[in-house]
Order: sequence, then C-alpha cells, then structure tokens
Amino acid sequence: MRCLAVCQDELVIRMLDEILLPGFEVEFIVENKPLARRLHDAGVSVVVGDPRRTDTFLKADLSPSTCVIIEDNGRRSPRKILEAARDAGGTLVYLLGIGAAATTKRTEEFHTEFPDVAYLAMSELFGNPLVTEVSRSLTRARVQQYQRYLSDADRVLIMLHNDPDPDAMASGLALRNVLRRTKTTAIIGAMQGVTRPENLRMVNLLDIHVEHMTAETVREYDRICMVDVQPHYFGGQIDRVDLVIDHHPEQAGYTAVFKDVRADYGSTCTILTEHLRAVDVNISERTATAMIYAIKSDTLFFNRQTNRVDIEAFSYLYPLADPALIRKMEGAEITSERLEYVMRAHQGGRLTDQVFCAFLGTLPREDFIPYVADFFLQLEHVKWTVIAGIVNDSLVMSIRNLGYTRNAGEFARRFFGDIGSAGGHRAMAKAVVPMQALRDKFALDDTSLISGKLHEMVRQFLHDASPSDRKRETVKG
Repeated sequence: MRCLAVCQDELVIRMLDEILLPGFEVEFIVENKPLARRLHDAGVSVVVGDPRRTDTFLKADLSPSTCVIIEDNGRRSPRKILEAARDAGGTLVYLLGIGAAATTKRTEEFHTEFPDVAYLAMSELFGNPLVTEVSRSLTRARVQQYQRYLSDADRVLIMLHNDPDPDAMASGLALRNVLRRTKTTAIIGAMQGVTRPENLRMVNLLDIHVEHMTAETVREYDRICMVDVQPHYFGGQIDRVDLVIDHHPEQAGYTAVFKDVRADYGSTCTILTEHLRAVDVNISERTATAMIYAIKSDTLFFNRQTNRVDIEAFSYLYPLADPALIRKMEGAEITSERLEYVMRAHQGGRLTDQVFCAFLGTLPREDFIPYVADFFLQLEHVKWTVIAGIVNDSLVMSIRNLGYTRNAGEFARRFFGDIGSAGGHRAMAKAVVPMQALRDKFALDDTSLISGKLHEMVRQFLHDASPSDRKRETVKG
C-alpha cells in the first residue's frame, strides 16, 4: 500500500518510517532541502516540495488509493495542506496529531471542516491501527462503488460453483445483504445443485434457495456476480461478469468490472465480513450463522489456510450467530455411503512415501471424493492424499496435504490445467478433467491404471521440489 506523508520534523519522519514499513510503501514530502538530503542519504524515500500546492501532490503521483498522512504539530495550521491533498484527488487522508496537539477538541475542530479526514494521535500508531483503518477505508470505497453500479439493475445473479459448499452459499447470502436486496431481486444460483449431506442440512436448516442455472438463463440477468469462484471455472459458458469476490488464487483470462480476490484469506466469507462491516450493514442471525459455519468449514476450524483476518471475522460474527444451528449442521458428516467409499479406497488405494492415492471408480456424486481425501489425510504417516473418481464422464480429483509441503494447487495446475479445470491452495486443490482428454494426454485406456499414474505424478512433483523445499519437508516431517 502506497503512502505519502507530509512531515517537517526529522524525528517524526524517522519514527513514521520505522512504524509504517513494511506495511506501507512510504514517501515523505518535505520543504527543507538540507533535511531532504539527510533523509535521502539515510535511505528514506523523500521528495522536496510545497505541500500547500496541489501540483506537489500531483507530481508525487497521488491516486485515490494512496494513503496521505499530514502532520499536525499545533504550531502551523494544516488546512491549506488538507485542501491541496483533497484538490489533487486524495480520498484516504489522515491528520496525525503530534504531542499536545492531539486533543479531542482538535479532532472535533477538523472533523467539522473536513468530515472525510480521520484524525489519529501519533501514540496510536504503535498499535498499528493505521493499517487497519486505511484497509477499511479502501474496502468501504470499493464496496460503495459496486453498490452504486449494481443498484439500478432489476435482477442480479449471484453465481456459485457447482455443488456449492458452505462458503459459497454463505457468501451468496452475505453479498445479498451487502447489496441490500431480497431473494427476488438477487438470485443465488449454480449450474449443479447441492449434494453433500452436511450442505443439504445447511440448506434446509437455513432455508437457502440455490436456483438451477444454465448458460442461457444466466444471460437473462442484468448483472452477474460471482462469489467463491472465478469465470474460468465455467469453461467459457459465462462470457461477462460484473463482480468477483473470491479467496482462491486469481486466474487470468477474464475481465470483471469489480473484483476482490484475496488468496491469503481462508474463506470468501471472511472477505465479505469486511465488506459488511465497511458499510455498516446489519447482519441477520441467519446470515451470521451461515458465515460462521462456512469459515469453520473452509479452514477446518483454523487448521488449514488460516489468516489472522479469518479469526477476526469469526470473532465478530460469533455473537450474532445461532450456535445450536451450527451444531446441527455439523452433525451430518458421517453417512453409510461415505463409509462405503472409505472402505473402497482402503482396499484399492496405495500408500507409498507418505502419499496415499486411490481411484474410486464411477460415482453418483463427487462429494465422496473430497470426503475420502480428507479422511485419509488424518491417518498416521500420510502427508499427501490424491483421490479420484469418475462423475459424468469426467475424472474428478481432490488433492490434500498437510500444508507445509509443496503446493497442492500447483500440482493440479501443472498436470491437469491444460486439459481441464484445475487449481486450489497450498493444502487443498481440485481438478476436473474430461475422460477423453485424460486418455489422450496420458494414454490411460484402462481405468485401473489411474491410481498408479496419480502416484507417479505426485512422486515426480515432490522430487522436483527445490533443495529448500526438500530441506523444509525433512525438518517438518
């Protein structure tokens, strides 16, 4: 994040430089040339100019997403500097009170004249609230932009991936809340419906309606949003999208009017919690319950791909949710059908070098595949699982690992990205490949060879790890 700081006190400049790095890319605007020379020689990024002139900010390449910090030491009024920053297009402007200048009276005085300017005391920065405050300001501006853009549409489609999971469905509810729409003006849809038992229980308990969509019906909507998924997933069936919100790694090959993709977040619901909070939208008990369950599910209760922000989102939503409903939804994990496929994997699978691979044959639904992958990852001496099965003439694969080894998403993309849909995170990934494409690329005419071929791919992938990767795996293992 880029920051322009207007300061004339060398001590304050050096303190700010220490506090704000590495979270910000900081550049200081100073008037005194000898001071600028000393700071430059000390490695501080600095420009010389009159901060009361608009062109000084324009020359410093100020943009609406640039954070501007203006020193208020109580000796000189910063009004002209504030006006210049505002006239140059600055929208994220913070007045920094130094010492005795940072009083409640001073805060109120500037808030009356500059209501969009936030006032912070220098002492507050040591708790790092500036990074949080600026991040929320950026999120608020982004959300307000897409709210305005979507407000004139009669019907908005919130599109989910096939066989939606809790994160997708809860994100759909959350986005509907952000847009302040109802289920008749913001329809949640998917091309393939919900099949997993625990997800069906969530649908029933929370009364979530996921409408069946086709490529033709998608085109009937005025605006199209996607949550927990990106357009590449649909293989060209959806040729336009207005908004994408997702926590999976960003994919190339599509354009969206607005997008918020944060691959370091453990759940799309975490992103949408920030959106809801940024614009002060009330979160209903139903939506909060869905979002809490989604965050727990996608992060395996903070054991997988978890960020500090996921824990913050969970903490914020928990008092608003219904814990009894969450416990009911969590009770649907084990079924006799799932145990049948666990036994099939146990009998036909293969464990070598801490990698477990199994081919489950032809299945009626794909939810059995990730369940089996997660199940066998819990076994002693297993660090990777690759489970595959045929669903609707496509090979569906779930890849899991313990998270500190090589990237599961990278494995999926490397071997299957050119012939199907493939990707994911470090600890979990998925690939869906048409059987004919699989046969053509790997000469696999006999499905009984699939398990061995997958094992060979994983072994090759892990063998190709860099020396540092191999050293890390040896130490961790």
